[in-house]
Amino acid sequence: MQTGERAPDEALTTAIRRVMVRLMPFLLFMYVVAFLDRVNIGFAKEEFQAHAGISEAAYALGAGLFFIGYALFEVPSNLIMTRVGARWWMCRIMVTWGIISAAMALVSNEFWFYLLRFLLGVAEAGFFPGIILFITYWVPHAYRARCNALFYFGIPLASVLGGPLSGLLLELDGAGGILGWQWMFAVEGLFACVVGVWAFFYLDNKPADAKWLSTQQRAALQTALDREAEAKQAHGPHRLWSAMLDRRVLFFCLIYFLIQCSVYGMTFYLPTQVSEAVGSKAGLLVGLVTAIPWTVALLVNFAVSSGADRLAQAKKRFVAAACVAGGSIGIAASAYFSSPVMAIAGLAVAAAGYIAVQPVFWTFPAAYLTGTAAAAGIGLINSLGNLGGFVAPVAKTWIEETLDSNTAGLYLLALCGLAAAALFLLLSKFRAPAEEIPTRATETAA
Repeated sequence: MQTGERAPDEALTTAIRRVMVRLMPFLLFMYVVAFLDRVNIGFAKEEFQAHAGISEAAYALGAGLFFIGYALFEVPSNLIMTRVGARWWMCRIMVTWGIISAAMALVSNEFWFYLLRFLLGVAEAGFFPGIILFITYWVPHAYRARCNALFYFGIPLASVLGGPLSGLLLELDGAGGILGWQWMFAVEGLFACVVGVWAFFYLDNKPADAKWLSTQQRAALQTALDREAEAKQAHGPHRLWSAMLDRRVLFFCLIYFLIQCSVYGMTFYLPTQVSEAVGSKAGLLVGLVTAIPWTVALLVNFAVSSGADRLAQAKKRFVAAACVAGGSIGIAASAYFSSPVMAIAGLAVAAAGYIAVQPVFWTFPAAYLTGTAAAAGIGLINSLGNLGGFVAPVAKTWIEETLDSNTAGLYLLALCGLAAAALFLLLSKFRAPAEEIPTRATETAA
């Protein structure tokens, strides 16, 4: 009798382990490719501007235009994925954005720069929220921060691995009559197309399709996920418009917007800051030094998310607030100190805080939304939040020109992060119905 009672718990535990091993490394790999194509423009900034005739203001605008296209099409993209499945939709997203990213090698003026950055956002729209939604189809709430964190490793890995890669490609300058920044855009963009085709053959849409799980494992996993969905339907919105107009969802949008202002304001200019700190133009050395902050972020991200999964949802807000506040202190320190070592140390703290906060953040809306509401709500949060990627470069450039200060923009980004930390502390008013479900399987695995 006791053995029979433990069997469903053991089946769920082993199913989740297999999901972690089978899906999470590939999702992480996809995100590395996605993020690299999104921010590789930062590595090519100076050479790209010089050869394509792009001014500093035009660069800031073009870097941000990605997020306009991204925001407009996120919710529709997520809704389409719920109908056609992740296999088809992730393949479509990666192939189209890879083609557009490769086409950046042909940019010769500001118009084409603006157009391709906007279209890149349209093409990639739905990738990130689609993966966050996809994880909710496979992983119960008690494991989600860890899974989100594994996925979020893509951001620092894209810089740890992509920084030196982009640097090497930039040093191919002149090979075959092609400029270094053109090599970088072409190679990294076309690689995304290859990974997109691979995703079609590798991914399964839902646990019922997973032949690599046993019948008992599929049943145990689906039962746990269905139980959570029922609880979320009872306490939170589960229809399209009710989710998009829900005050809690809009509150999540504001927090994520402030986080992204800090993240992308730093990311787009990090190679330039490192270049100034080490006194070298963009290349392999800058790529290697740029990898240092992201390596620190990798380690901190894993430690924070593993610890957060052991806490009640209400207590996770303190972890999130501490992370984003720490990141803000780090980015302010990088602006304050003139020493290259201290500046890079500050950037490392900033990267660690801003990366570690995001997997914890996504446990809040994922614990509250289900069904169509999850597709729409997560898409809305990500789309409106990522507008911070548009606002940050423009605001950073504006305040630095207005105050005639090279550091004022970084202090502004730090203030955005501190505001997000304050808002996290107000999340105690929101219930997390998914966490309240009593399941022996969860207790056993924890």
